[in-house]
Amino acid sequence: MDWKLEFDRKMSVFPEIKVLPDEPMKRHTSFRTGGPAARMAFPKTAGEFLLTLSCAPEYGPEPFVMGSGTNLLAPDAGLDRLVVNTREMRRLEPGPDPYTVCAGAGCSLRQAAEFACARGLTGLEFAHGIPGTVGGGVCMNAGAYDGEMSQVLSGALVLSDTDIDYLSADALELSYRHSIVMEQPRTYVLQALFRLRPGAPADIRAKMETLMERRKASQPLDFPSAGSTFKRPAGHYAGTLIEQCGLKGLRVGGAEVSEKHAGFVINRDGATSADILAVIDEVRKRVREQTGVELEPEVRILE
Repeated sequence: MDWKLEFDRKMSVFPEIKVLPDEPMKRHTSFRTGGPAARMAFPKTAGEFLLTLSCAPEYGPEPFVMGSGTNLLAPDAGLDRLVVNTREMRRLEPGPDPYTVCAGAGCSLRQAAEFACARGLTGLEFAHGIPGTVGGGVCMNAGAYDGEMSQVLSGALVLSDTDIDYLSADALELSYRHSIVMEQPRTYVLQALFRLRPGAPADIRAKMETLMERRKASQPLDFPSAGSTFKRPAGHYAGTLIEQCGLKGLRVGGAEVSEKHAGFVINRDGATSADILAVIDEVRKRVREQTGVELEPEVRILE
């Protein structure tokens, strides 16, 4: 039996969980590219998330779990697999201990920072402008402006196969753009607990606004992108290397190395995923040839 028909049959028992057939990935990625996902499901709770995965036939392709799609390059041909979109898993509430915040995997980092600010809790200001979700932020230890998840994360509720466990920040082995979650198959962040510090809401707001102004001044926020395209290589900055190699403005189709910040590949004018990938590959090639440095994409490239 076709895995999609089997999945639809199983999911019919749970009409409260929204499932869309042939849903274009370009609607759910910040690059605004990507063909249709065969099935895209939108669970609202950890329980619905587990139910959705349990309905995926064993003989079908491995399900893919995503958040807001701000770090993904999806293929133009689409994905013949179940995509579980966590965007509805965005519950935010005070944590069990003073100065803690509990956030669902699909909650945006901006929402989490705003929630903390409203309660006079400081520490998440750096995350306010990061265009991603809590789940993705934990998985890759997201950071900006000298802050990162490892500095504020107490722990996370993690699903591994069918077991749900709370892992401390130490157990998650957070390092630069990495966590143990990224190494283990069928392992997903469901919820995160942040441990913050008391602060004045006005001061917290001012810091978030200052960081946002810095971001607007230096980054091409007026074009679709996935943020920093490459990880920071040891001893270097990716954007600086790319600029030194004369690659600002390098273009393939509608994709381009940003003139404003060379560390960003942007969808300047109706780019396809193939265009973006071609620019990424050419940048890596030329930087390697001219500097000997191997750039590693920070963007997750799906096949």
